Amino acid sequence: MSFRHRKNQQARRATRRHATLSTSAVAVVGLGLTLGSSTLLLAPAQGWASSHREAPLTAADPQADNTDVYAFVSPDKPDTVTFIANWIPFEEPAGGPNFYPFSADAHYNIKLDTNGDAVPDITYQWTFHTEDTRGTNTFLYNNGPVKSIYDKTLLFKQTYDLVKIDGSGKSTTVVTNGPVAPSNVGKASMPDYAALRNQALVPAEGSGQAFAGQSDDPFFLDLRVFDLLYGGNLSETGRDTLSGYNVNSVALQVPKSALGLSANDPVVGVWSTTDRPSMKVAAADGTQKYSGDYVQVSRLGNPLVNEVVVPTGLKDAFNALPPEKDRTVQPVVDKVTTPELPQLIEKIYGIKAPATPRTDLVAIFLTGLKGLNQPATPTPAEMLRLNTSIKPSGNPNRLGVLAGDNAGFPNGRRLTDDVVDISLQAVEGAVKVDSKGAPTGVSLVKPLATGDKVNANDLAFGKSFPYLALPHSGSGTGAASPHGAMNTGALDAPNEQNVALPASLAGVGLLLTGGAGLMFLRRRRGGPVPADRTA
Repeated sequence: MSFRHRKNQQARRATRRHATLSTSAVAVVGLGLTLGSSTLLLAPAQGWASSHREAPLTAADPQADNTDVYAFVSPDKPDTVTFIANWIPFEEPAGGPNFYPFSADAHYNIKLDTNGDAVPDITYQWTFHTEDTRGTNTFLYNNGPVKSIYDKTLLFKQTYDLVKIDGSGKSTTVVTNGPVAPSNVGKASMPDYAALRNQALVPAEGSGQAFAGQSDDPFFLDLRVFDLLYGGNLSETGRDTLSGYNVNSVALQVPKSALGLSANDPVVGVWSTTDRPSMKVAAADGTQKYSGDYVQVSRLGNPLVNEVVVPTGLKDAFNALPPEKDRTVQPVVDKVTTPELPQLIEKIYGIKAPATPRTDLVAIFLTGLKGLNQPATPTPAEMLRLNTSIKPSGNPNRLGVLAGDNAGFPNGRRLTDDVVDISLQAVEGAVKVDSKGAPTGVSLVKPLATGDKVNANDLAFGKSFPYLALPHSGSGTGAASPHGAMNTGALDAPNEQNVALPASLAGVGLLLTGGAGLMFLRRRRGGPVPADRTA
């Protein structure tokens, strides 16, 4: 049996294995968030963006660090759905000589729940392989211009295998030896990087496509909230903090028919994870070896969850938790219906907090909105939820559902969706719902209209798969150059006041409220499983 085959068998066993949880950990987690959440606004931040360096272990293991997940009906091919997941935050374009490979000792997953029970029914799993011919001859990533990803001048190459794993653990190969687009070293090394990107697009399931490689970081927002809430006087807004940085991306476009959804229940739940072998051994000669079963070490669904709401001591535990267990910590779920952040905003900024209990936030972030993106029988869990029957918008609005564009966040997430501004409006009660979680209307909170004044990405997105902008070149000025104000302005709605309020509170609001209905527990072997309690 080959090493790769053994690894794939281990991965399938790990996919089927359900985590067991310590009852005592439940009480610790609930108490930790209950006591600690009121200080999160002013506490030092471990991370920076949607899920960039958000936990101690992932901060030390960037190759395993999920940053963002996107799911949307493909605008140019509406009979397909596109899924995108990013890893390795804050890639400085000139960061050679090794630049930014995927880990060959990890599994990168996009997981799909097709029946609302928060258990993956489909897992798309990428496994990467490395060919490094540098040896003891050179330190260079490439020793001449690279005009093709197959050129001998490209001394470091990667390929990947992509498999589709169903709920029973059966796997089907989707891509074999797919080429990875390399890091964008610079103009002299890669004079036509767009051509290299195109060579990394390969056929996938049915009439689908797959991609793996470097791209511009598509998340956009101003993150200077950590400098005493935007400088202490709201003067530090309007700059895209992630401008100039790259990430590593995997993208998959598949026919809707491949998801096995019914016409009566077209909603799919989406999240990404990273698995690593449970044991890592460093030898005296500097080499490292991995062994043991693959275990989940990172996880991401909705933006900003582990980043802001989870205390540092519990962040690694959340990264190991499956969504099906999110609902089992009642003290944390209670933070959804009676959130603290609106009261803090009312005290500081004079904006009246919405009345509790907040059934609107339960619907928006945990079960989906009834009639929009709620599955037929939802299990409350933290993940993106996408109604695949809603057609793409011909003129996407960055505020998504808030602006009447039901093809956008929180119905899935498009690259252009301004999730920070949307979340801030949601936590302040902009979306009205009835007792069943069905939306009855939207009323934007006008004093919050300016948001963080970053309304679009620093680079334009593409109009065809994989839609991501090309990565910044290593021969450019790089991410260290001053960031200019990008696309500033108020929300796209009439007659709104331009009052500057820090929009990164949106992230905090989402997480202390809608995104807070989570369970942050370390996965353990053995021990009792506490009884499930629904929100």
